[in-house]
Amino acid sequence: MRLPIIAAPMFLISGPDLVIAAGKAGIMGAFPAPNARTIADLEQWLPRISGELAAAGRPGMWAINMIVHSTYERFDAELDLICEYKPRLVITALGNPARPLERVHAYGGAVFSDVITPLQARKAVDAGADGLILVANGAGGHTGQYNPFALVEEVRSFWDGPLILGGAIGGARGVRAALALGADFAYMGTRFIATRESMVSDPNREMLVRAQMEDIVMTTAVTGVPSNWMRESLDAAGFTPEMLEIKKKIDFSNLHGDSKAWKNIWGAGHAVGQTRSIQTAAEVVDQLCDDYAALGKDLNDLGAWPRILT
Repeated sequence: MRLPIIAAPMFLISGPDLVIAAGKAGIMGAFPAPNARTIADLEQWLPRISGELAAAGRPGMWAINMIVHSTYERFDAELDLICEYKPRLVITALGNPARPLERVHAYGGAVFSDVITPLQARKAVDAGADGLILVANGAGGHTGQYNPFALVEEVRSFWDGPLILGGAIGGARGVRAALALGADFAYMGTRFIATRESMVSDPNREMLVRAQMEDIVMTTAVTGVPSNWMRESLDAAGFTPEMLEIKKKIDFSNLHGDSKAWKNIWGAGHAVGQTRSIQTAAEVVDQLCDDYAALGKDLNDLGAWPRILT
Protein backbone atom coordinates (compact mmCIF):
# COMPACT_ATOMS: atom_id res chain seq x y z
CA MET A 1 0.00 0.00 0.00
CA ARG A 2 1.33 3.41 -0.97
CA LEU A 3 -0.68 5.03 1.82
CA PRO A 4 -2.59 3.59 4.81
CA ILE A 5 -5.95 4.38 3.18
CA ILE A 6 -9.01 2.24 2.49
CA ALA A 7 -11.44 3.62 -0.07
CA ALA A 8 -14.59 3.20 2.00
CA PRO A 9 -17.47 1.09 0.67
CA MET A 10 -20.25 3.49 -0.34
CA PHE A 11 -23.79 2.45 -1.20
CA LEU A 12 -24.66 2.99 -4.89
CA ILE A 13 -21.21 4.52 -5.40
CA SER A 14 -18.44 1.90 -5.04
CA GLY A 15 -18.37 -0.77 -7.76
CA PRO A 16 -15.83 -2.96 -9.51
CA ASP A 17 -14.29 -0.11 -11.53
CA LEU A 18 -13.55 1.97 -8.42
CA VAL A 19 -12.35 -0.98 -6.33
CA ILE A 20 -9.98 -2.14 -9.07
CA ALA A 21 -8.71 1.38 -9.77
CA ALA A 22 -8.06 2.00 -6.07
CA GLY A 23 -6.21 -1.30 -5.68
CA LYS A 24 -4.07 -0.66 -8.75
CA ALA A 25 -3.30 2.84 -7.48
CA GLY A 26 -1.93 1.43 -4.22
CA ILE A 27 -4.69 1.68 -1.64
CA MET A 28 -7.30 -0.90 -0.65
CA GLY A 29 -10.64 -0.56 -2.44
CA ALA A 30 -13.89 -1.69 -0.85
CA PHE A 31 -17.50 -1.96 -1.94
CA PRO A 32 -20.85 -2.91 -0.36
CA ALA A 33 -22.17 -6.24 -1.60
CA PRO A 34 -25.67 -4.73 -2.07
CA ASN A 35 -24.28 -2.46 -4.80
CA ALA A 36 -24.58 -5.50 -7.05
CA ARG A 37 -28.24 -5.27 -7.92
CA THR A 38 -28.65 -9.05 -7.98
CA ILE A 39 -26.72 -12.05 -6.74
CA ALA A 40 -26.04 -12.88 -10.38
CA ASP A 41 -24.37 -9.47 -10.73
CA LEU A 42 -22.26 -10.15 -7.63
CA GLU A 43 -21.24 -13.48 -9.16
CA GLN A 44 -19.76 -11.49 -12.05
CA TRP A 45 -18.21 -8.73 -9.97
CA LEU A 46 -16.17 -10.87 -7.59
CA PRO A 47 -14.12 -12.86 -10.12
CA ARG A 48 -13.49 -9.69 -12.11
CA ILE A 49 -12.22 -7.77 -9.06
CA SER A 50 -10.05 -10.58 -7.72
CA GLY A 51 -8.77 -11.53 -11.19
CA GLU A 52 -7.86 -8.05 -12.40
CA LEU A 53 -6.10 -7.11 -9.17
CA ALA A 54 -4.18 -10.38 -9.14
CA ALA A 55 -3.12 -9.82 -12.75
CA ALA A 56 -1.95 -6.32 -11.83
CA GLY A 57 0.21 -7.67 -9.00
CA ARG A 58 -2.17 -6.33 -6.33
CA PRO A 59 -3.85 -9.48 -5.01
CA GLY A 60 -5.78 -9.02 -1.81
CA MET A 61 -6.11 -5.25 -2.25
CA TRP A 62 -9.89 -5.31 -1.99
CA ALA A 63 -12.55 -5.69 0.68
CA ILE A 64 -16.28 -6.31 0.73
CA ASN A 65 -18.87 -4.80 3.03
CA MET A 66 -21.86 -6.84 4.24
CA ILE A 67 -25.08 -5.73 5.88
CA VAL A 68 -25.72 -8.09 8.80
CA HIS A 69 -29.00 -6.50 9.91
CA SER A 70 -31.82 -9.02 10.38
CA THR A 71 -33.97 -7.37 7.69
CA TYR A 72 -31.39 -7.95 4.97
CA GLU A 73 -32.50 -10.97 2.97
CA ARG A 74 -29.39 -11.57 0.83
CA PHE A 75 -26.97 -12.27 3.68
CA ASP A 76 -26.61 -16.04 3.17
CA ALA A 77 -26.24 -15.85 -0.60
CA GLU A 78 -23.61 -13.12 -0.32
CA LEU A 79 -21.66 -15.02 2.31
CA ASP A 80 -21.55 -18.10 0.06
CA LEU A 81 -19.90 -16.03 -2.67
CA ILE A 82 -17.53 -14.36 -0.23
CA CYS A 83 -16.32 -17.77 0.89
CA GLU A 84 -15.77 -18.73 -2.75
CA TYR A 85 -13.68 -15.69 -3.72
CA LYS A 86 -12.05 -15.15 -0.32
CA PRO A 87 -11.48 -11.41 0.12
CA ARG A 88 -8.82 -10.71 2.72
CA LEU A 89 -11.11 -8.34 4.57
CA VAL A 90 -14.87 -8.58 5.20
CA ILE A 91 -16.48 -5.49 6.71
CA THR A 92 -19.74 -5.87 8.60
CA ALA A 93 -22.24 -3.08 9.13
CA LEU A 94 -25.53 -2.54 10.92
CA GLY A 95 -25.49 -5.67 13.02
CA ASN A 96 -23.53 -8.38 14.83
CA PRO A 97 -20.16 -9.21 13.21
CA ALA A 98 -20.39 -12.75 14.61
CA ARG A 99 -22.77 -13.80 11.80
CA PRO A 100 -20.08 -14.33 9.11
CA LEU A 101 -17.14 -14.81 11.49
CA GLU A 102 -16.78 -18.60 11.50
CA ARG A 103 -16.97 -19.04 7.74
CA VAL A 104 -14.65 -16.11 6.97
CA HIS A 105 -12.08 -17.36 9.46
CA ALA A 106 -12.31 -20.83 7.91
CA TYR A 107 -10.77 -19.56 4.65
CA GLY A 108 -8.28 -17.28 6.41
CA GLY A 109 -10.06 -13.95 6.08
CA ALA A 110 -10.60 -11.27 8.70
CA VAL A 111 -13.83 -9.61 9.83
CA PHE A 112 -13.80 -5.92 10.73
CA SER A 113 -16.87 -4.35 12.30
CA ASP A 114 -18.23 -0.92 11.39
CA VAL A 115 -19.14 0.86 14.67
CA ILE A 116 -20.12 4.38 15.69
CA THR A 117 -19.99 4.23 19.50
CA PRO A 118 -17.68 2.77 22.18
CA LEU A 119 -20.54 0.49 23.25
CA GLN A 120 -20.85 -0.93 19.75
CA ALA A 121 -17.08 -1.33 19.67
CA ARG A 122 -17.12 -3.34 22.90
CA LYS A 123 -19.91 -5.55 21.57
CA ALA A 124 -17.99 -6.15 18.34
CA VAL A 125 -14.85 -7.09 20.29
CA ASP A 126 -16.86 -9.43 22.50
CA ALA A 127 -18.38 -11.00 19.38
CA GLY A 128 -14.90 -11.82 18.10
CA ALA A 129 -14.31 -9.15 15.45
CA ASP A 130 -10.71 -9.08 14.20
CA GLY A 131 -10.69 -5.31 13.81
CA LEU A 132 -12.78 -2.20 14.28
CA ILE A 133 -13.79 0.58 11.91
CA LEU A 134 -14.72 3.67 13.88
CA VAL A 135 -17.11 5.89 11.95
CA ALA A 136 -16.89 9.32 13.54
CA ASN A 137 -18.97 12.45 13.14
CA GLY A 138 -18.80 13.94 9.66
CA ALA A 139 -18.78 10.71 7.66
CA GLY A 140 -20.80 10.64 4.45
CA GLY A 141 -23.91 8.49 4.24
CA HIS A 142 -24.47 6.62 7.51
CA THR A 143 -22.48 8.67 9.97
CA GLY A 144 -21.28 8.63 13.55
CA GLN A 145 -22.03 11.11 16.30
CA TYR A 146 -18.77 11.33 18.22
CA ASN A 147 -15.65 13.41 17.80
CA PRO A 148 -12.80 11.26 16.40
CA PHE A 149 -10.28 12.48 18.99
CA ALA A 150 -12.36 11.24 21.90
CA LEU A 151 -13.74 8.19 20.11
CA VAL A 152 -10.34 6.73 19.23
CA GLU A 153 -8.96 7.52 22.67
CA GLU A 154 -11.80 5.75 24.45
CA VAL A 155 -11.77 2.69 22.19
CA ARG A 156 -8.00 2.40 22.47
CA SER A 157 -8.44 2.12 26.24
CA PHE A 158 -9.86 -1.39 25.75
CA TRP A 159 -8.81 -2.41 22.22
CA ASP A 160 -5.23 -2.67 20.96
CA GLY A 161 -6.00 -4.53 17.73
CA PRO A 162 -6.36 -3.21 14.16
CA LEU A 163 -8.26 0.05 13.99
CA ILE A 164 -9.54 2.05 11.02
CA LEU A 165 -10.86 5.59 11.47
CA GLY A 166 -13.40 7.21 9.18
CA GLY A 167 -15.32 10.45 9.18
CA ALA A 168 -14.41 13.68 7.32
CA ILE A 169 -10.97 12.44 6.22
CA GLY A 170 -10.44 13.83 2.75
CA GLY A 171 -6.78 14.75 2.50
CA ALA A 172 -3.24 13.97 3.58
CA ARG A 173 -3.51 15.95 6.81
CA GLY A 174 -6.53 13.88 7.81
CA VAL A 175 -4.67 10.64 7.13
CA ARG A 176 -1.69 11.82 9.17
CA ALA A 177 -4.01 12.89 11.99
CA ALA A 178 -5.79 9.52 12.03
CA LEU A 179 -2.47 7.75 12.56
CA ALA A 180 -1.44 10.23 15.23
CA LEU A 181 -4.68 9.56 17.08
CA GLY A 182 -3.92 5.85 17.22
CA ALA A 183 -5.60 4.42 14.12
CA ASP A 184 -3.77 2.08 11.76
CA PHE A 185 -5.63 3.12 8.61
CA ALA A 186 -7.81 5.96 7.37
CA TYR A 187 -11.23 5.29 5.84
CA MET A 188 -11.76 7.74 2.97
CA GLY A 189 -15.04 7.80 1.08
CA THR A 190 -16.28 11.20 -0.08
CA ARG A 191 -13.01 12.04 -1.85
CA PHE A 192 -13.62 9.12 -4.23
CA ILE A 193 -17.29 9.76 -5.07
CA ALA A 194 -16.52 12.18 -7.91
CA THR A 195 -13.91 9.91 -9.47
CA ARG A 196 -14.56 8.75 -13.02
CA GLU A 197 -14.67 5.12 -11.86
CA SER A 198 -17.46 5.54 -9.31
CA MET A 199 -21.02 4.44 -10.07
CA VAL A 200 -22.56 7.92 -9.70
CA SER A 201 -23.96 10.11 -12.44
CA ASP A 202 -22.18 13.15 -13.86
CA PRO A 203 -24.70 15.52 -12.19
CA ASN A 204 -23.79 13.90 -8.87
CA ARG A 205 -20.09 14.44 -9.56
CA GLU A 206 -20.71 18.06 -10.50
CA MET A 207 -22.74 18.64 -7.34
CA LEU A 208 -19.85 17.29 -5.25
CA VAL A 209 -17.44 19.74 -6.87
CA ARG A 210 -19.83 22.59 -6.04
CA ALA A 211 -20.52 21.49 -2.46
CA GLN A 212 -18.88 22.73 0.73
CA MET A 213 -19.15 21.52 4.32
CA GLU A 214 -22.10 23.83 5.00
CA ASP A 215 -24.06 22.05 2.26
CA ILE A 216 -24.14 18.75 4.18
CA VAL A 217 -27.30 17.87 6.14
CA MET A 218 -27.59 15.09 8.72
CA THR A 219 -31.01 13.43 9.01
CA THR A 220 -32.63 10.09 9.85
CA ALA A 221 -35.53 10.78 7.48
CA VAL A 222 -34.00 8.97 4.51
CA THR A 223 -32.92 5.54 5.84
CA GLY A 224 -33.85 5.62 9.53
CA VAL A 225 -30.14 5.79 10.39
CA PRO A 226 -28.37 9.14 10.99
CA SER A 227 -26.88 10.00 7.61
CA ASN A 228 -25.21 12.92 5.84
CA TRP A 229 -26.58 14.07 2.49
CA MET A 230 -26.00 16.99 0.15
CA ARG A 231 -28.65 19.64 0.75
CA GLU A 232 -29.01 20.33 -2.97
CA SER A 233 -30.10 16.74 -3.63
CA LEU A 234 -32.52 16.78 -0.68
CA ASP A 235 -34.10 19.97 -2.01
CA ALA A 236 -34.41 18.48 -5.48
CA ALA A 237 -36.13 15.41 -4.01
CA GLY A 238 -38.71 17.62 -2.31
CA PHE A 239 -37.61 17.25 1.31
CA THR A 240 -38.86 20.11 3.45
CA PRO A 241 -37.31 21.10 6.81
CA GLU A 242 -40.27 19.43 8.51
CA MET A 243 -39.74 16.19 6.60
CA LEU A 244 -36.06 16.11 7.58
CA GLU A 245 -37.08 15.93 11.25
CA ILE A 246 -38.98 12.66 10.72
CA LYS A 247 -37.32 9.46 11.95
CA LYS A 248 -37.88 6.76 9.37
CA LYS A 249 -38.11 3.10 10.36
CA ILE A 250 -34.98 1.12 9.53
CA ASP A 251 -35.65 -1.33 6.70
CA PHE A 252 -32.91 -2.78 4.52
CA SER A 253 -35.11 -5.20 2.59
CA ASN A 254 -35.39 -4.66 -1.17
CA LEU A 255 -32.58 -2.10 -1.16
CA HIS A 256 -32.88 -1.48 -4.89
CA GLY A 257 -36.64 -0.97 -4.87
CA ASP A 258 -37.86 2.08 -6.77
CA SER A 259 -39.69 3.33 -3.68
CA LYS A 260 -36.48 3.79 -1.70
CA ALA A 261 -35.87 7.48 -1.05
CA TRP A 262 -32.08 7.22 -1.26
CA LYS A 263 -32.26 6.34 -4.96
CA ASN A 264 -32.46 10.07 -5.78
CA ILE A 265 -30.56 11.57 -2.84
CA TRP A 266 -26.79 11.89 -2.84
CA GLY A 267 -24.60 11.51 0.23
CA ALA A 268 -21.32 13.14 1.15
CA GLY A 269 -19.33 13.83 4.29
CA HIS A 270 -17.93 16.95 5.89
CA ALA A 271 -14.74 16.62 3.81
CA VAL A 272 -16.69 17.28 0.60
CA GLY A 273 -14.90 20.61 0.13
CA GLN A 274 -11.69 18.75 -0.69
CA THR A 275 -13.27 17.48 -3.92
CA ARG A 276 -12.36 20.31 -6.27
CA SER A 277 -12.47 18.53 -9.62
CA ILE A 278 -13.49 15.30 -11.31
CA GLN A 279 -10.46 12.99 -11.37
CA THR A 280 -9.58 9.35 -11.80
CA ALA A 281 -8.96 7.31 -8.66
CA ALA A 282 -5.29 7.05 -9.61
CA GLU A 283 -5.04 10.85 -9.86
CA VAL A 284 -6.60 11.22 -6.40
CA VAL A 285 -4.17 8.71 -4.89
CA ASP A 286 -1.18 10.31 -6.62
CA GLN A 287 -2.19 13.70 -5.23
CA LEU A 288 -2.67 12.26 -1.75
CA CYS A 289 0.77 10.64 -1.91
CA ASP A 290 2.42 13.89 -3.01
CA ASP A 291 0.62 15.86 -0.29
CA TYR A 292 1.45 13.25 2.34
CA ALA A 293 5.14 13.25 1.42
CA ALA A 294 5.27 17.04 1.56
CA LEU A 295 3.44 17.08 4.88
CA GLY A 296 5.84 14.57 6.37
CA LYS A 297 8.79 16.67 5.33
CA ASP A 298 7.27 19.79 6.86
CA LEU A 299 6.43 18.05 10.15
CA ASN A 300 9.95 16.66 10.43
CA ASP A 301 11.58 20.03 9.83
CA LEU A 302 12.14 20.86 13.50
CA GLY A 303 13.86 24.07 12.55
CA ALA A 304 10.49 25.50 11.60
CA TRP A 305 9.11 25.35 15.12
CA PRO A 306 11.07 28.26 16.63
CA ARG A 307 10.01 30.48 13.71
CA ILE A 308 6.37 29.54 14.23
CA LEU A 309 6.51 30.25 17.96
CA THR A 310 8.22 33.61 17.54
